[in-house]
This record gives sequence, C-alpha cells and structure tokens, in this order.
Amino acid sequence: MNTPERGLILIVDDTPTNIDIIREVLEEQGFDVAIAISGERALQQVAQEIPDLILLDVMMPGIDGFQTCQCLKSLPLIQNVPVIFMTALSDKDNKVKALELGAVDYVTKPFEAQEVLARVRTHLKLHRLTQTLAQEVNKKVSELQNIQMQLVQSEKMSALGNLVAGVAHEINNPIGFLNGSINNAKDYVKDLLDYVALYQQHHPNPAAPVQDKAEAIDLDYLQKDLSKLLDSMQGATDRIIGISTSLRTFSRADTEYKVSGNLHDGINSTILILKYRLKANKHRPEINVIQDYGDIPAIDCYPGQLNQVFMNILANSIDMFDEMTQSQSFDQLQAHPQQITIRTTADANQVQIQIADNGKGMTEEVRARIFDHLFTTKGAGKGTGLGLAIARQIAVEKHGGSLEVQSKLGRGTMFCIRLPIAG
Repeated sequence: MNTPERGLILIVDDTPTNIDIIREVLEEQGFDVAIAISGERALQQVAQEIPDLILLDVMMPGIDGFQTCQCLKSLPLIQNVPVIFMTALSDKDNKVKALELGAVDYVTKPFEAQEVLARVRTHLKLHRLTQTLAQEVNKKVSELQNIQMQLVQSEKMSALGNLVAGVAHEINNPIGFLNGSINNAKDYVKDLLDYVALYQQHHPNPAAPVQDKAEAIDLDYLQKDLSKLLDSMQGATDRIIGISTSLRTFSRADTEYKVSGNLHDGINSTILILKYRLKANKHRPEINVIQDYGDIPAIDCYPGQLNQVFMNILANSIDMFDEMTQSQSFDQLQAHPQQITIRTTADANQVQIQIADNGKGMTEEVRARIFDHLFTTKGAGKGTGLGLAIARQIAVEKHGGSLEVQSKLGRGTMFCIRLPIAG
C-alpha cells in the first residue's frame, strides 16, 4: 500500500489514450499509478503490489473486465480494494452486473478526467474510513473480549461491571452523534429529492447534458435507494444502542437499598456479555441457549448482584462444555448439541429461575460440596472456588431466597434459584 494521503491507483485498460489521460490527471494530484493492459497482467500486478484502488476497463482482450473483477475479488488481500469500472457499456444490466461483482462505482466512456479523479478521491476516502472504523472496532472488541475472558475466569465481577459500564458510556457518545447525523442526513436528502422532483416537474425536457448525466448516474435508482441506505444505517445504530443499553443493565451499580428489578433484563445482559464464549470454535460447536421465559413480575432486589449469580452459573456451564472437548471429538459433540436452558416461572410469593445444561453432570460427592468456600473442580489457575459460594450467599443472605443444584453424572446439571417477589 502507498501513502495514506494519496495512494497507488492501478489502471487496467488496453487503450493507451485512456491510460495517458487518467495517468496524467492522477499523477498531477500526487497519486502513484500502475498500468496493466489486460486482465491477466492486472492479476500479476496485484500479486506484486496491492493497489489502493483499481480503475478497470470492461472490454479488453483475453479475460474481460467482469472476469478480471471476479478474479480480483476472490483474492483475500484484494477483495476489499475498491474497483471502479470504466466502459462504454452504459445499459442498466451491465451496471448491475458490475456492482454485483463487487465494484463500488461505474464510469461511462467517454469520461471526463476530472470526474474520474473526483470519484477516485471519494472512494479512496470511503475505503480508508471503512478500514479505520473496522480496525478500531476489531481492536476494541478484541480488547474487550480478552479482558472479559480474564475477568470471567478469575470471577472479578466488580471490575468487569466497571469495564462494561465504561465501554457502554464510550459507545454512547459517537453513536449519539451518528444517530443525530443520520436524522439530519435524512432531512437533507428529502429536501434534495424534493428539489429534484420539483425540477423534473417544471422542466420535463432538460438539456441533453442534464439528461445524459441523469442516465449515467442512474438517477431513478439513486432516488429510490438512498433513503433505504439511510434506513439501514439507522437500523445499525439502533442495534448498537440496544447493545449499549444491555451492557449498562448488566453493569449497573447497586444502591444501599433494594430496587425493583427485571430479572429477564439481567439474564439477557449476562448472555450478551458471554456471547463470545458461546460461539463455535475449532474444538466444539456453538453452545445453544434456550430462553424459556414465563410471565414473572419485577422483584425487589439488588440487580447487579443477581447478575453476578447468573454470570457465575452460566460461565461454569460454558467451562464444563469446554472441558468436554478434551475427551470428545468435534463430531461427537456435534452429534449431541451442547445446550443451556433458562426457564423462569412465578407463583404468588416468589420467582424461580432454572439454569440447566445437558453436559457431563457431576458425582454426588462433587454436588454435595459445590457451594463450599474454595472448592473447585477446575485445574490449577482456572478457578478460585469462590464463584458459586458467592452466588449462594447473594441468593440466600442478600435476598432471602435459595440456590440449589440437581445433577446426575452423564445427564447434566440444573441450578434452581428461588427469590421472593417482595423484599
């Protein structure tokens, strides 16, 4: 890749005149330019140096531009490099085909060099912004997952709660800005489209250059698709806001006194925190979580502490499924899908939360000691023996309820939490 300010542009065209015009304009603006006069040479060129953007002709000897684009997009290191087609083929079918193959834009010949330059700049900027955002997201997600894994394994729930609260807070600021910007963009786009419609109403037969430009950019399609694009962006931001809300629910700090709490919200936020551990990996398939929720009321409780109870039980089930990979192959585990079932019910005075897995279960000796302080069945450095002891203390001493376990070797384990509705 070249300097971030400019970049390397690969021109793939078999017409020397076109190459000279575009190269001159690009080089005047500080871009580095590479040339390939056929699709085959383009594939050889990208193997030597990855361009920042590709200008690709369609009609060429040998493999044409469409085939070349398909080959380029099949290469892992090239598949995200933006491709702009340049061709005299201006019919809608060819435009659609180009975009379906992964092109980001379509310039119709004869083209204006300045128009090509503007599009190159725009798509380079968009590409770099996308790369930067993806890197930041991956970095933050990776950092969060690594820290969460360490904290869950060592059962430092208080520190995890603070971390999640901080991340949720940091998410809110840029998402709030983005959400507001999308709403403004919708208003601006509506005004522009209304203006275009008004212009078309009063000038149904504009000058030929205006008509040509409308056809070149496929104005009808843009008018229909732009609003849909903004709606999709709005949906994505709404999803992130929902995740942020769940994170804040999980990490909420308890007060000195009990408050009315929705247990389903707490369970859902805990599942969200553990979602990365539930996913399939090279050793086992995905762990399925079945949420069989009944109609239960809000209860007087310490929500943050109950979230610790849910976290400890669910994390122990996941640890157990991970341990099973040491004695069973991926195919064996896939034949008997690993599953955690969460069921909630209520009667007149209390709610009940059952968290059951279909794992290897435990012996009667282990079951009898499972809530003992410092008792653990995990290897050295993998467990402190505090998690379930603390969970029972929260359920019994803090909430006046109970936490019991039923298990049979080879049949799975079920934890049953009972909590009074009124504190």
